Amino acid sequence: MSSGADATTEVSESRRPGVSSRIGTGVCAVVLALATLVTGYVVLTAFMVEPDGPWDRQAVTNSHVAAVVGLAFCCVMALLTWVFVKGAWLRRWWYAVPLLLAIAALLRLTVLAPNL
Repeated sequence: MSSGADATTEVSESRRPGVSSRIGTGVCAVVLALATLVTGYVVLTAFMVEPDGPWDRQAVTNSHVAAVVGLAFCCVMALLTWVFVKGAWLRRWWYAVPLLLAIAALLRLTVLAPNL
């Protein structure tokens, strides 16, 4: 009879998130928040660079490079998010962050690219 009570206790304890799970969630959230800040800064830089005139090809190149680097960072963030979600530390809505930044970088490379 006591073995049944032990099994019930084990099941109820396994359903509650432990301290290590909360710490893992916090660490993963901080890592992705820092990656979001860095990636957001790079994508914002791509949007802030505007050519001074028709001769300023360097500014256009810098904008494209920043957008491509931001897109690469978005891929790394998406992979990190996949690992963290697979490990059940974070929820699936975290996929939206790298997706939105990737869309912004792609828009800067295509539709919103600076013109000479």
